[in-house]
Amino acid sequence: MIAGEYAFAQIVRDGLVVDYIGAVDLLREMKQHVEARIGRELTHAASGFPPGVPRAEVRATANVVEAVGMRCETLIDEPSAANRVLGLRDGVIVDVGGGTTGIAVLQDGRVIYTADEATGGTHFSLVIAGALGIPLEEAEALKKDPARQQHLFPIVRPVMEKVGTIVKRHLSGMAVDSITLVGGTTLFPGMAGVVGEVTGIPTRMPERPLFVTPLGIALSDTQEL
Repeated sequence: MIAGEYAFAQIVRDGLVVDYIGAVDLLREMKQHVEARIGRELTHAASGFPPGVPRAEVRATANVVEAVGMRCETLIDEPSAANRVLGLRDGVIVDVGGGTTGIAVLQDGRVIYTADEATGGTHFSLVIAGALGIPLEEAEALKKDPARQQHLFPIVRPVMEKVGTIVKRHLSGMAVDSITLVGGTTLFPGMAGVVGEVTGIPTRMPERPLFVTPLGIALSDTQEL
């Protein structure tokens, strides 16, 4: 990886693009920033989607990429993309993003089961905003403040438990010995412990879990640079 760009935006809900113009404008700006840093034009890209999203909605993410002047010939579900980086042979990858929790079960290096349900970082912000009586944007900033996270943990723990319950339900009857969490929401302290407690399965996080899935999406693009 030689460069990256990150920006928070409310343009996707439950894994679906809900603000097409906003998404195009933001991606165009990010593309320009990266091009200025690396000194070359970006001509193509891959895109990811939560598992289980209707194909028409999946294509919407590619349309955003192409609207800013890049070809998008590769689309991959997010947990499978994450495993391009993690390289797990067996186990479960749980990608907790802004709006959804995606699950991929791996066996002998192959994805044998995927699922996705609506619960993620936005729900953290919603419960914080409700509990403290503050705007959603303020709650979003507050949850990322390391100095406040210990205080906020009891407020967001029920959402963590819901993520764990979702994972446990989808893994019912499967022989699973480990869970790997990725996605920006997993950065909140205590997340892995709560999910492990609810599921009864050892749960860990890789270094920099926020960037595992986007890096895997980029690695899935087979076009020559």
